[in-house]
Amino acid sequence: MTANTLQQNPLAGLPPDGAPLPHAASTAPFEPYATEAMTPEQERVYLASQWQLMWWKFRKHKLAVISAVVIFVIYAMAAFAEFLAPYHYSTRNTDFIRAPGQQVRLFHEGAFVGPFVYPYKLHLNMENLKREYAEDRTQPQKLRFFCRGDRYDFWGLVPGNLHLVCPPDGGTFFFLGSDRLGRDMLSRILYGGRISLSIGLIGVSISFVLGVIIGGIAGYYGGRVDLVVQRVIEIVQSLPHIPLWLALASIMPPSWSPLLVYFGITVILGLMDWTGLARSVRSKLLSLREEDYVVAAQLMGAKPRRIIALHLVPGFMSHLIASATITIPRTILGETALSFLGLGLRPPITSWGVMLNEAQNINVVALYPWLLYPVVPVIVIILAFNFLGDGLRDAADPYR
Repeated sequence: MTANTLQQNPLAGLPPDGAPLPHAASTAPFEPYATEAMTPEQERVYLASQWQLMWWKFRKHKLAVISAVVIFVIYAMAAFAEFLAPYHYSTRNTDFIRAPGQQVRLFHEGAFVGPFVYPYKLHLNMENLKREYAEDRTQPQKLRFFCRGDRYDFWGLVPGNLHLVCPPDGGTFFFLGSDRLGRDMLSRILYGGRISLSIGLIGVSISFVLGVIIGGIAGYYGGRVDLVVQRVIEIVQSLPHIPLWLALASIMPPSWSPLLVYFGITVILGLMDWTGLARSVRSKLLSLREEDYVVAAQLMGAKPRRIIALHLVPGFMSHLIASATITIPRTILGETALSFLGLGLRPPITSWGVMLNEAQNINVVALYPWLLYPVVPVIVIILAFNFLGDGLRDAADPYR
């Protein structure tokens, strides 16, 4: 059959109706390609949920896991501060003002005694009027455990007086020393951690909600809404944060109770940290709102609130997690800075910043360096949150 014939009649080469097809075009049953059976490990990964995959990837980040444990321990200690602290945070020992830390020992003159401390002997140096403390190594005083001590109200609700460790009968126990009023530094650090750490959580909750809502509206709707939101964000970001913090904190009435001051500082810190997250959410939503699944949700009649919350925000959850873990230590630092400058929380509330307020004088720090101990948990919690944020970001990243 020639090419001209095929061009004139394309069906000329086909067999008549009912005739069998040639062998090359036979209709044999289709046999699928042979596939190998999945191993139990592959099946376990294939059937795992997104949260399981995140957990498996997070466990491989050893530094992040250690940081999570450290953060959990610190928050647990702050939650049970009344039980763990040897004293109430306001208990004063006027005979032991700015006393150095007492070392916990187990052996006295070669014999095992158990956890004990040596009592202090006070000597006033008349040349420089400095209180000098010396250990009396002839009288070991055993510490008491699970004992009755200073009364407290657990979380302000349940009265009690049970402590993990108590000073010896008729003695003192200042593991980290005492301050200018004779108050135990360890007890005040434990109590102060509850305030500083809770401010970080509440502050980041406020900034997180504002950032996601405002940034989501700007990124989803765009146009004039986006223009107005961007100008507001630029105005807020152009204001210097530290002077603005100082101005807002200084206008709080002195007659406010410590609880109102606490909530006021928390709201101020939360309102100042939402702009960066709002811009990140806005940029992500601008790129995701044109995706097919978003258009499909719109055609099905889903409301913008549902689309943003259930379809768009989970798409960049890793970035939100990293932003939250970075914002928490920044909020803690903000409260510490304000209280250190005397414009944040005020006594009788105690926090790490309030305690560091006593260490402003370099001469006092040179003579009594243990007054700087509250800066240690601040540094530890900030580093732990940063490492935890790195691990959570890598675990939640779908492209890793």
